[in-house]
Amino acid sequence: MMTNLQDYNPSGVGEINGNLFGLPFNYESANLIVFGVPWEVTVSYGAGTANGPQKILDASTQLDLFDFDHPDGWKQGIFMVEIPQEILENNNYYRNLAAKIIERLEQGKSLTDTPDLTPILTEINQAGQQVNQWLFEQCQEAINHGKRVAVVGGDHSSPLGYYQALATKYSNFGILHIDAHADLRNAYEGFEFSHASIMFNAMKLPQVSKLVQVGLRDICHDEVQIIDHSHRRIIAYYDPMIKRKLYSGKTWMELCREIIGHLPEYVHISFDVDGLDPKLCPNTGTPVPGGLELEQTFCLFRELVNSGRKIIGFDVCEVGDAEWDGNVGARIVYKLANLMDLSQQRPTA
Repeated sequence: MMTNLQDYNPSGVGEINGNLFGLPFNYESANLIVFGVPWEVTVSYGAGTANGPQKILDASTQLDLFDFDHPDGWKQGIFMVEIPQEILENNNYYRNLAAKIIERLEQGKSLTDTPDLTPILTEINQAGQQVNQWLFEQCQEAINHGKRVAVVGGDHSSPLGYYQALATKYSNFGILHIDAHADLRNAYEGFEFSHASIMFNAMKLPQVSKLVQVGLRDICHDEVQIIDHSHRRIIAYYDPMIKRKLYSGKTWMELCREIIGHLPEYVHISFDVDGLDPKLCPNTGTPVPGGLELEQTFCLFRELVNSGRKIIGFDVCEVGDAEWDGNVGARIVYKLANLMDLSQQRPTA
């Protein structure tokens, strides 16, 4: 792949060259390495997010590269590693097995009824662990080579191995989490690495000192209890409360600064697109009415950078198997890539 930037025209037609946004970078020349994780074995409502990484890649070449926050952000070098087809094939196999478990539970029956499904559950949990281990190794290798890393899911279980890799480099970081769901369930439906358990699993990492969740509006009693008894390690900004404050005259900018005030110096952004109004990604796995506008989230991330905090990584998950969803997902990835680059250039607060 051509890496001579003098020959590259960022205003030209997006080249379909296998890389995000058609950019002329490879693993060696890029500063940001993006891993696609086509995994959604435990989704319990709508399927299709395993194809999210491919949809984002396909849509990305249609984007114009001028970014209002960081016009030359593309020059940082962005490269997406080839999406592992073996993981996608395993996903399809284990997804069918998981559907049997979900159906059994929805019928109010035990997994130990005939036929006993507990061995299948064990097999699925082992498969999830293997994906986590693969991602951990890939991310750690990239980080050790001085690269920044981002992950594109798949469902929201996808980035756990990435969090574990970040925890080997950073002794104290926060997660800014955009989502309709808290994802704080302990092994939801028995799946240790469920999409509904990603933040429960993330909080097992002592290096994650703060989790700030924004846009929550579909949440269970147990999750509210976990938040309320976290000694403020977890801060929740519920969507109805956000709307009420906005309707009462508080500005979004004021809220952004309040939200950011809870976060430490180093911040990872975890963006589940179902945190947005469903019109933006209608084919996401578990859409919920309400939510944020895209520019609202960008405003929040922009204020994070303006505060002097460092974005150390990001993941974008739950993008559905549709062209429009891929379009929106690609724009999120590009904005986060540019804001992360910008934040790394700013002096520390």
